[in-house]
Amino acid sequence: MAGISKILENNKQWVATKNAEDPQFFKNLANGQKPKYLFIGCSDSRVPASGITGTGPGEMFVHRNIANLVVHSDMNLLSVLQYAVEVLGVQDILVVGHYGCGGVAAAAANKQYGLIDNWLVNIRDVIRLHEAEYLRIKDDGQRARRLVELNVMEQVRNLAKTNIIQNAMRGDNPPRLHGLVYDIADGVLKDLDVHGDDMMADMEHIYATEAVTKAPDKDASSYEGPKHDPAKELVAEKKGAVEKK
Repeated sequence: MAGISKILENNKQWVATKNAEDPQFFKNLANGQKPKYLFIGCSDSRVPASGITGTGPGEMFVHRNIANLVVHSDMNLLSVLQYAVEVLGVQDILVVGHYGCGGVAAAAANKQYGLIDNWLVNIRDVIRLHEAEYLRIKDDGQRARRLVELNVMEQVRNLAKTNIIQNAMRGDNPPRLHGLVYDIADGVLKDLDVHGDDMMADMEHIYATEAVTKAPDKDASSYEGPKHDPAKELVAEKKGAVEKK
């Protein structure tokens, strides 16, 4: 208990403060959530989603991983995305990176770190896609900052590729996609002015998909299985054999 005693004490103080501000605060929260935003950010402890956006409980749905990646085989991310879009009906989806990201820095280095190397391949793919621009930047610090931005831009693009977002974009109230970068050094969020609908227009001929209802295959076999029950026939045969005896 000693290790989390401070956490528990902080919780008591927080509860007391919230109750003093609004006696119905927790009762209202317990009735359900209707967040306007989905925050996809880095797991870095210096980048608290609610803290840097000024949002409170119930206002923002959150998913975090190393280097704020949108990976199409990540069932955790996809489950969060589908629930946020199709059930909660979020209006804005924010991919939020941050300067000084350790995951991005690790991906840019020619070193092995273990299991995480498989995850970092996704960032190395960003370097490959933007290699010309990346290598033109001679200053190491500026090159690292630019890679953080490019990574966010590609993750917004990856969002737009998912069938979850593509289907939502055809609906009456499509979500808006945004790419932001947080600067730990001054606390400011920078809007990269990238949007999923604009990005999708450039790659629609490759990634655009539509849900289809499969029509019956005329060439498919019409065989529906045996019209009799072999098990029942076997029982009947055995019964008839016994009666003959």
